[in-house]
Amino acid sequence: MRKKSYLFVLSIFVQIGLFAQQDSGIEMADVLRSNGKIYVVVSVLLIIFIGIFLYLLSIDRRLKKMESDND
Repeated sequence: MRKKSYLFVLSIFVQIGLFAQQDSGIEMADVLRSNGKIYVVVSVLLIIFIGIFLYLLSIDRRLKKMESDND
């Protein structure tokens, strides 16, 4: 009985996912893509995520150094 209910819920989520992939006609994305500005947006987001990643790495290194100094 539980297996059937899990399959039912899974089929509902699959159908919702397929419905969400239909063309919704978002004009902003089409305009950015046609002007070539989407690459600017993607590059800015990439720079931000790389910065956050490097910041977290530096914090991790400092914490490891502090932990090793305490031992």
